[in-house]
Amino acid sequence: MSNTESNRPVLVTGASGFVGSHITRQLCRERRQVRVLLRKSSSQEALKTLPVEIHYGDVLDPASLKAAMQGCETVFHSVVDPRFWLTDPTHIYRNNVEGLVNSMEVALECGVEHFIFTSSMGTLGFNPDGKVTEDIEFNWYDKANPYILARLEAENTFMSYCRDKGLPGVALCIANTYGPEDYGPTPHGKMLCDVAQGKITSILDAAATTVDIRDTAQAALLAEKYGRNGERYIIANEFISNRDFYTLVAAECRLPPPKVIPYWIAWSVAFIGESICKLLRKKDYLLSTDAVFLSNAFKAMDNNKARNELGWTPRPIAETIKDTVTWHLQRQHNSAE
Repeated sequence: MSNTESNRPVLVTGASGFVGSHITRQLCRERRQVRVLLRKSSSQEALKTLPVEIHYGDVLDPASLKAAMQGCETVFHSVVDPRFWLTDPTHIYRNNVEGLVNSMEVALECGVEHFIFTSSMGTLGFNPDGKVTEDIEFNWYDKANPYILARLEAENTFMSYCRDKGLPGVALCIANTYGPEDYGPTPHGKMLCDVAQGKITSILDAAATTVDIRDTAQAALLAEKYGRNGERYIIANEFISNRDFYTLVAAECRLPPPKVIPYWIAWSVAFIGESICKLLRKKDYLLSTDAVFLSNAFKAMDNNKARNELGWTPRPIAETIKDTVTWHLQRQHNSAE
């Protein structure tokens, strides 16, 4: 992809979400003409101070997509339905796969020059011998839940559109995101906030790859300028254990580090709770063996491709934690006044 020098509008879908709102924020800092596609029911808290042109619609409604996308140079497709806990995965597939297909079809019709797709590290293959790279194909179908399979189908469909239909697209395989302006909050952000406030004093013995949400947004803009069509880039930074991560969180608040629950105990509790929910025919329960598995499934990832080709330079995790804790505690303070 070439550098973008025109002043044509850009569109961010999923702009009310954590990734989408930060991409929007970064675009506004660079004085771009920014359109956002929002459902009328979506919260606009993360966007309320930003100079954006709002288009109401839905990625499941191609007509609203076309109205918002007409004349745009770039689309940042950031619609993600992360509800891995849904018993019926129909909505997960519709939002993550069908919505993406609609967006790509309209982008091709409208002659969009750049299409940046928010994908997931969950589409990457496991590497028992070292760091995960973009070249490792997905290889854990037997362990993947419907959410992961939906994200994988979305990315595979995206790649086929780039290869077979000429979509000028780049996929970003994004790790667990943390950072300020997490208005949702995301499950990861809420966990961090609860530990910082002393509401949670025990954590799972697990580890994961992390990335600052601001660096994620910067990667999206760099991908627009320098990303190669039909390529995916790992947007992940430090691999860190929950013990080390939440010890840093607690230290920011001068709290003792949380206790660590062994993985097998957490999995056993989840198995029992899941079994009870199934027996009682309950739906959409968060406590599950899938959730425990995913909390420790992803290992260290190689981000050299993004560094070398995009010029991406993520910040240290300690800085991310400090800024995130400060933002969450300040928001809690403001809401209490």
